[in-house]
Amino acid sequence: MAKNTHLFRVQFISNGEKYELYVREVSQGSMFGFVEVGDFVWDTHTSLVVDPSHEKLKDEFAEVTQTYIPMHSILRIDEVKKQGISKITQLSDKVTAFPNPIYTPKS
Repeated sequence: MAKNTHLFRVQFISNGEKYELYVREVSQGSMFGFVEVGDFVWDTHTSLVVDPSHEKLKDEFAEVTQTYIPMHSILRIDEVKKQGISKITQLSDKVTAFPNPIYTPKS
């Protein structure tokens, strides 16, 4: 079986924070309005310096194999050649989440 060599950087907003993850699987998903990401790739630190936001991400997604992110929370998805550092950054007060859902059923 061939190894999946695609690597994606997924950036999204959740609870006032910007998440940046590296994953090998990205798809539209089976649930309408969600992007499915899976096969998380974590940096294996070889130095003594440990990034607390990276460790927070690893703890948050420790038991997760697939996650569904609402489309309106996605900032960007890039296919990359080289892995960077997964991290969480605090958003400034000037950035807010998209206020309305993408799909609103008509009554």
